[in-house]
Amino acid sequence: MQTNNLKNYLHLHLIVFIWGFTAILGALISIDAVPLVWYRMLLASVFILLYFLFKKKSLKIDTRTGFKFMFGGLVIALHWITFFTAIKVSNVSVALVTMSTGALFASFIEPVFYKRKVNYVEILFGLIVVFGLYLIFNVETNYWLGILLALISAFLSALFSVLNGLFVQKHEAATISFYQIFFGVVAITIYLFLSGKFTPDFFQLKSSDWIYLAILSSICTAYAFIVSVDILRYLSPYTVMLTINLEPVYGIILAVIIFGQKEMMDSMFYIGALIILFTVLANGILKYKNYKIG
Repeated sequence: MQTNNLKNYLHLHLIVFIWGFTAILGALISIDAVPLVWYRMLLASVFILLYFLFKKKSLKIDTRTGFKFMFGGLVIALHWITFFTAIKVSNVSVALVTMSTGALFASFIEPVFYKRKVNYVEILFGLIVVFGLYLIFNVETNYWLGILLALISAFLSALFSVLNGLFVQKHEAATISFYQIFFGVVAITIYLFLSGKFTPDFFQLKSSDWIYLAILSSICTAYAFIVSVDILRYLSPYTVMLTINLEPVYGIILAVIIFGQKEMMDSMFYIGALIILFTVLANGILKYKNYKIG
């Protein structure tokens, strides 16, 4: 069991690295966040459907389950839209550091769904994270919208992880992933249709955008999505959210290498980022020790 957990934990780290690269792709793709997410979810749902056809697996679910997956699809669609918009209006570093607050959001959301008590230490940690965000906001005021959108995205990401932690106990990860992505793209399609966004220009993309979208939808979405949901069968939502906090580390390193000076920030930004990351890690270590003692 210990070897199996280690295997899943290492696999999770690979997925987190891929997600760090997702932010890079979001910055490289030239189209806006909503069409970007639409293309991502549309292509990803096709890839997952092909997986089901190849494996000759059934996609049958009941109506009640369908509504649950529909809600999850709306959550993940809004998460991705706010995340990519945060990158577009700020940069990769700001979006990823702010997204690292997801684990603390999960520590508050998890007790509601799993009927656990809220730990007052987590409230203290939350206040420290707010201080870290204040330092970042104080020196990067021109990125305030990106910070706000990334906070919303972090909350949605935490909610999504907790929901899938419940779903995966009864359903296969691939089934959950397909329906959530499918319902997400349906919701965005309805929005785009009603707002008159489906114009000829909408479907005219640069060749580089198609390449980046193919990578984004296959490796960074279809593959990573299924694996991340399946891992929730073996690891807790909080452990998953805690590990995801390495995403900004991977992402910022990649961003500096690829984008250079554009990603270089004021020293106070990195102080605030370290406060957030160390607080989240400290919270995770404390929870782990309490779990071992219990």
